Amino acid sequence: MELFESFKSNAGSTRRRFIRESSKNLLMANRNQIPTSNSALIAMIADEDTVVGFLLAGVGNVDLRRKTNYLIVDSKTTVKQVEDAFKEFTTREDIAVILISQYVANMIRFLVDSYNKPVPAILEIPSKDHPYDPAHDSILSRVKYLFSAESVASGRR
Repeated sequence: MELFESFKSNAGSTRRRFIRESSKNLLMANRNQIPTSNSALIAMIADEDTVVGFLLAGVGNVDLRRKTNYLIVDSKTTVKQVEDAFKEFTTREDIAVILISQYVANMIRFLVDSYNKPVPAILEIPSKDHPYDPAHDSILSRVKYLFSAESVASGRR
């Protein structure tokens, strides 16, 4: 309420101050962020709707070399492009998690199943047109294997 009264009484100076503060905030928002040792990104390999949803949530990043942390997979995307993006994301040091649509992961299943490093973690997610199938999830199959091997080792079954 005070702001409104101040605006009415000092309309000209208040508008100028508001514009000056807004432009300062915009300049600070567009400033490049300096990555720190504890900052990490989430990468995405998925269909357009899924990627756009995560981009709207703030996951997207474009670095100085114009490299993005996402790949939009559509009918024109080749398996080679998906493989290259997966290999690039798994070797980048600034990426901690890779979210990949399960149907895209099925295109490069041999790469996803053979990847065994803890970071970046690879999580398979459902997409709008392709429901999640736990039988194809590499992480779930590894967990099932560990629990079955553990139960065999301990004599429980």
